[in-house]
Amino acid sequence: MARAATTTDAFNAVAEPRRRQILDVLAGGERPVNDLVELLDMGQPQVSKHLRVLREVGAVSVREDGRRRLYRLNGEALKPIHDWVKDFERTWSERFDQMDVVLDELKAKEQGDAGGK
Repeated sequence: MARAATTTDAFNAVAEPRRRQILDVLAGGERPVNDLVELLDMGQPQVSKHLRVLREVGAVSVREDGRRRLYRLNGEALKPIHDWVKDFERTWSERFDQMDVVLDELKAKEQGDAGGK
């Protein structure tokens, strides 16, 4: 099956680690490109390329502020990823609950063994 173009699918767009780093920075508030370049230690052309992809999937929006372009996170575009991961939350919670039971049993056994010595 052919994979969707990176620029049309949020899942593919955020699969790239540097794009996730950009999203992490923008989660703290809007930033100009130069801030992203400095904070992420990437070249300006590389940051711009990643921002273009993120803009095309709607994960990032841009506004003009004089001569600067300020980028900000658009969380709504990431909702499909959130919704997909959320489906697994119940499974993870159940497994963590099971692990808590096993750990409690091990602690109780350890305390019982220590008390008998």
